[in-house]
Amino acid sequence: MNNQPQYLELIKTGEIDERINKLFNILQDCVLCSRKCHINRIKGERGYCQAGRELEISSFGPHFGEEEPLVGSQSLVISYLGRVKPVGGSGTIFLTHCSLRCSYCQNYVISHLGEGKTVSPEKFAQIMLELQNAGCYNINLVTPTHYIPQLIKSLKIAEKIGLNLPVVYNCGGYEEVTTIKLLDGLIDIYMPDIKYSSQESAQKYSDAPDYFERCKEAVKEMHRQVGDLKLNDKGIAFQGLLIRHLVLPENLAGSFEVLKFIASEISINSYVNIMDQYRPMFRASQYREINRLPTRQEIGSVMELAKNLGLTRFRRDYFPNT
Repeated sequence: MNNQPQYLELIKTGEIDERINKLFNILQDCVLCSRKCHINRIKGERGYCQAGRELEISSFGPHFGEEEPLVGSQSLVISYLGRVKPVGGSGTIFLTHCSLRCSYCQNYVISHLGEGKTVSPEKFAQIMLELQNAGCYNINLVTPTHYIPQLIKSLKIAEKIGLNLPVVYNCGGYEEVTTIKLLDGLIDIYMPDIKYSSQESAQKYSDAPDYFERCKEAVKEMHRQVGDLKLNDKGIAFQGLLIRHLVLPENLAGSFEVLKFIASEISINSYVNIMDQYRPMFRASQYREINRLPTRQEIGSVMELAKNLGLTRFRRDYFPNT
């Protein structure tokens, strides 16, 4: 099995140039995400996400808090000079702004308030090389949807100066399927959230009533492109789909329908991170029902649902005491 990043072939054939042109044309009447603002970002107009013409990033660096297939089981080594140097980890780049408005966003300073700085595609390429040289296993693009044209341009530049790591598309799940199709052969690992099956919750907490429909379309296309998550002989992911689902209090995410969709319409072998780290951040205090942590029983019941649906690649050590 070829563990090389997919984008190498599209750069070699020159097809990446056609994709870049198509993506930048979209910015003139922006429909990159499901908001479809139809504004001209090339001229500096800003739509729902508030992203402009240029890339904006908040921070970057090796990240060891992601899923084990992305970060590896060993995170530090001692160099011969006695210095501690990170090895492995996910080369994470946090992009500014977001097309969702999640009331409980943990990264709201970046996503809602727009903390970050402008970088050129050339500088972004250098950042990717810096992460590769630091020993990271992948380039993890966090909230990339609204910057896809600029990111693919940066990827081409980075490959020319030595980048050969898999690229992770780490997104909130509110994606436009026609845009995702333009990424075929360019993204190695898709890592979408599936936040809700409930239309009411998606509207109330993220201002996206059509979230589940758009997310399902996009995730199906992602899986068509890259398949189930594939690991090398060291247990590190190099291609495939990794899905995240955050457990909300009172089953407000509609977890059963989310997991049923994954098991029946994506793959029973899907790698699913059922996340237990919900915290009432940002504006969550405005909603009584989400202004608390999920209980151990609420989290455990979602794990049981996954087990009963036949899903096997998920965390299995978190079950309620009986």
